[in-house]
Amino acid sequence: MYKSLRHVLIACLATGLMSGTVLADDDPVVFGWVEKATIEEPWGPEVKVKLDSGALTSSMQAEDIEKFERDGEEWVRFVVEVEDESTEEIVSKTFERPIFRKLILTGAGGQDRRPAVLMTLCIGDTRYEEQFSLEDRDDLTYPVLLGRRTIQELGLLDVTRTFVHDLECDEDTPLHEHEEKELDEDIGI
Repeated sequence: MYKSLRHVLIACLATGLMSGTVLADDDPVVFGWVEKATIEEPWGPEVKVKLDSGALTSSMQAEDIEKFERDGEEWVRFVVEVEDESTEEIVSKTFERPIFRKLILTGAGGQDRRPAVLMTLCIGDTRYEEQFSLEDRDDLTYPVLLGRRTIQELGLLDVTRTFVHDLECDEDTPLHEHEEKELDEDIGI
């Protein structure tokens, strides 16, 4: 009996080692804690984004946030004003989007209510449709913050690195649509 158990254990160990070798060959995509991205091509200003594993939902610079109704649905109009890192110019654009969901954020300063909308972001060589809460981030260093829901889609986060990826999106770049996203249950509430 011990001999057959030993053979089973050796087979399990060998299988585990072989599968570990296969995993080691599949290099995951790694991002730094700060990267460059473009917002809403073809408008596409290049901005610095902070990948923040402490945040669940991504957040984007927005001013003059105004809710309104269109065809019986709640929408929001807002202005994105950011510095384009490639030209160092301040650029702005007004957007109108349906409200994807309403967030209630609780922190040391109390509760904050924000609308969240779907926006498209290019980071590296891929475009992502993600949900972003809208807030005035003028006084913050990074106009866009990517939370865990977005980071999970990107790959791994290396907190010791910055600006790992060059921007390589164009009109043929595939879009990862939000509705096709599969979130890991361990990502948080």
